[in-house]
Amino acid sequence: MQSELFPQSSKPWQPHAYQKKAVKFLLEHAASALFLDPGLGKTSITLAAIKLLKQKKLLDKVLLIAPLRVCYSVWPKEVSKWTDFGGLKVAVLHGPRKEEALKSDADVYVINPEGLDWLLQAKKTKTAQGKTKVEVDLRRFKNLGFDTLVVDELSKFKHTNTNRFKGLKLVLNTFRRRWGLTGSPASNGLLDLFGQCYILDQGRTLGPYISHYRMKYFVPSHDGFSWNIREGAEGEIYERISPLALRMAADDYLDMPALIENNIRIDLPADVMTMYNQLEEDLIAKLDAKIIVASTAAAASMKCRQVANGGIYLDPDVQALIKLPKSKREWVNLHTEKVDALADLIDELQGSPLLVAYDFEHDLDRLREKLGQDVPYIGGGVSAKRSSELEQLWNAGKLPVLLGHPQAMAHGLNLQEMGNHVCWHSLTWDYELYDQFIRRVLRQGNKSKKVFVHHIMARGTVDEVVLAAVKSKRRGQNALFDALKKLRK
Repeated sequence: MQSELFPQSSKPWQPHAYQKKAVKFLLEHAASALFLDPGLGKTSITLAAIKLLKQKKLLDKVLLIAPLRVCYSVWPKEVSKWTDFGGLKVAVLHGPRKEEALKSDADVYVINPEGLDWLLQAKKTKTAQGKTKVEVDLRRFKNLGFDTLVVDELSKFKHTNTNRFKGLKLVLNTFRRRWGLTGSPASNGLLDLFGQCYILDQGRTLGPYISHYRMKYFVPSHDGFSWNIREGAEGEIYERISPLALRMAADDYLDMPALIENNIRIDLPADVMTMYNQLEEDLIAKLDAKIIVASTAAAASMKCRQVANGGIYLDPDVQALIKLPKSKREWVNLHTEKVDALADLIDELQGSPLLVAYDFEHDLDRLREKLGQDVPYIGGGVSAKRSSELEQLWNAGKLPVLLGHPQAMAHGLNLQEMGNHVCWHSLTWDYELYDQFIRRVLRQGNKSKKVFVHHIMARGTVDEVVLAAVKSKRRGQNALFDALKKLRK
């Protein structure tokens, strides 16, 4: 049930005009998506719509799918924050008491995507063609009585070949309304939109099959591993999804700090650069020979990023490495150029709080070896409770440095009350993670007029390629957002 960690507030929710507009949009559209930047209040907007429908007896039980950290903190906390939502009861379907929570008398039942198999009683089988088929206990699920589906971070369902998508697809007909919430619907391009739209309207907007969507709006790339948008297709896609989606940008409605980028370039030691060049040459040779598969290319890219960062895992088999416990992953230190540059930046900031992004576990090990083992971090193995504690310490100005893994910090953490510096020690290819990590700080409530994003980059390496790719994806998503805003005027 609603967490006791969040005592009921006495403050009423006083929505801004744009929030009232968003609530109205949800109420008027049984299938709808809110493409809202972090900080615009998508949680309270959704709760307001739920409460109004509940009062009119048009809604009974909500199934809300959200990242785990968001399940435990954001939704129960928001219900407790405002008197307007005080009557709503939230049950979190996770942990040893999830069966009890499912049987409880609640209004909103929150579950993370990984918990769907349990809720749906999903079973995976193989078809005659060798594809994975998912079967669910549909009768049992119908009896649970959910009439409304809310997917927080809708982009988690952009891949139609995942078991979570296949399972949810089978029960979509049981919901009278389906709402999706995300700030990054097309972080890797417009192909991402199909799965998300399907969850909301079962194919009415972009068609029933992703293969048809690809063939209609895209053409295969020359390498055969990706798809490029067909000339003139962007406008067609924007027109089709416009009735389904409401786009709101933080800059249009909030007094946001300016974003300033600072690229800190370092040079790798000569021997390490030689190693790096050999890795890169081997990859290019294989690509030229057209004998490389996507997974191999990804593994080679990962190795190049590791060398640029300063450490490298010894096991060449990435998949085998992932399965090993952290204590058994062997790595070697190659250089300290990046961690030294970070230490210099910390000295420069003279105590101003700095949020630092790392990627690999050995990055974390080397950072804490340089900065001190007591430097806190939010990443693998850190509990939701500990993350909340660190969030409070950061916002109280008691943490000069906080290390974070983008995947662990992408959702549910507000760090805007103290600090305006973000540093990428280890860059990510994923635009959604990149954007969401920065927006832990770049949001309404930050008292600074400027937020600085520092990129520590190894000159002449994949770092420069990754940053360029992320910016390119940002431009692509911004094109989508601009089009949706124009179509709504």
